[in-house]
Amino acid sequence: MKRRTGAKAVAIAAAGALLLSACSTSKTDSGDGGGGGSLTVGTTDKVVALDPAAAYDNGSSLVEQQVYPYILAYKPGTAELNPSIAESADFSSPTKYEVKLKKGLKYANGNDLTSSDVKFSFDRQLKIQDPNGPSSLLGGLKSVETPDDQTVIFNLKRENDQTWPGVLASAVGPIVDEDVFSLDSVTKDQDIVDGKAFAGPYTIDGFKFNELITYKANKDYQGFVEPAKTDTVQMKYYSDANNMKLDVQEGTIDVAWRSLSATDIEDLEGNKDLKVHKGPGGEIRYIVYNLDTMPFGAKTDDADEKKSLAVRQAMADSVDRQAIASQVYKDTFTPLYSHVPDGLPGADEPLKSEYGDGQGAPDVDKAKKALKDAGVKTPVELNLQYNPDHYGPSSGDEYALVKDQLDKTGLFKVNLQSTEWVQYSKDRTADVYPMYQLGWFPDYSDADNYLVPFFYDTDETPSFLANHYRDKTMNKELNAQSSIADEGKRADALKKIQGQLADELPTLPLLQGNQIAVSGKDVKGVDDTLDPAFQFRLAVLSK
Repeated sequence: MKRRTGAKAVAIAAAGALLLSACSTSKTDSGDGGGGGSLTVGTTDKVVALDPAAAYDNGSSLVEQQVYPYILAYKPGTAELNPSIAESADFSSPTKYEVKLKKGLKYANGNDLTSSDVKFSFDRQLKIQDPNGPSSLLGGLKSVETPDDQTVIFNLKRENDQTWPGVLASAVGPIVDEDVFSLDSVTKDQDIVDGKAFAGPYTIDGFKFNELITYKANKDYQGFVEPAKTDTVQMKYYSDANNMKLDVQEGTIDVAWRSLSATDIEDLEGNKDLKVHKGPGGEIRYIVYNLDTMPFGAKTDDADEKKSLAVRQAMADSVDRQAIASQVYKDTFTPLYSHVPDGLPGADEPLKSEYGDGQGAPDVDKAKKALKDAGVKTPVELNLQYNPDHYGPSSGDEYALVKDQLDKTGLFKVNLQSTEWVQYSKDRTADVYPMYQLGWFPDYSDADNYLVPFFYDTDETPSFLANHYRDKTMNKELNAQSSIADEGKRADALKKIQGQLADELPTLPLLQGNQIAVSGKDVKGVDDTLDPAFQFRLAVLSK
């Protein structure tokens, strides 16, 4: 569901110093915010919730990035982290990350924004632990202290946690108003809008759930990202990407952002009035296995761990990733052979050599052997769920091809079903789907973010996938890798983790893709926000 590539330009905190000590000015540009004018942006990415504790998806994060303040923020055009509502942020000891907030911070409703709001924001994430929220990112957080109104001390479980600055800029990082939000329950969307609990580049001026959001430039914004260049931005939500394509062709909307089909993008590239923008890719697509309810899962009538694993292995032997990338996505996606995408430090490709023909192509005989050796009778019936609206219109074609590939082996009989995103996001964590489609945009540019939210699972910090994969060794390895300062040693630790995941297959990685937006030729700033930080910033757009 949610982002990133980038290597050393990213380095999240490469050693904790990360330019985060005193030198921050409050903005990358001057002015009161709101350069006048208006824009309309279209998307098919639906919003699950405006409360950051209840949403961990691209559509909701898009809203959060516009309206909430963050301690740290990425510089547009880069994956470089900088203090945002903080004056400084750095390690004061191996397990203490100290933040000094700017003075005079306020929400749009006039409430002061102090260290108390920061502590409240992180405490409530851990207290609520909504299954669709990002609380799994806080596995390294022990507690939060507030010695005074401007000082926040994050006490961490791991020494020199190289990922922590990235976490602060992620989906779990929005600082919410403690006078508007509830400490122990999810706050309703309309209560947030009515409470004007915003302190980002924009505020929400009008809200109709998953139909239209009207953003107004926040004249009191004090974060790092420059003041909004456009005074009013309408975000229009589409259930059908074909309608979005027609609207951007006709100029009814200025920008189409996620998700047009690969065929539509190819077609729009020939339109002289439009520009197709492409940015670096960290998006991944994969199948999640519910280890309780999939065939031979732990809570099925014929539970058998060995047979369950064999089913997953045989599927990995049978899928043809390159065919999906080329036939469905016109090579705007590429095959993914690991749980960490290519391009990140420590990325490896263990699934390429371990499954199929050892070169990335499928091998039906190998799949057949895996099932036979485990005593699995064929064909195995698979109930596979996908989402038709959140990941773009090509999802139907993608999963039709996956079904076709699996069915043609004679080893599987796939029952393919779809559910729209708002319901889908609830069902998937409620054990409704034995196996199902997900995608991911990383929260920060590090292999850790493709691993910890998915596979680190404890009673205190449940995994985002909620697919009942829990392994003590994996938890230990995931904890340890984030504190390794030596790049080579950390890469080795990450490769070991990827190897174990390739053996166990709690998920099946399929594809890695690029960021693509389409705009009118008079729209400026689109390329500036298609960067390794994977945050679509409305504030930099203008025409």
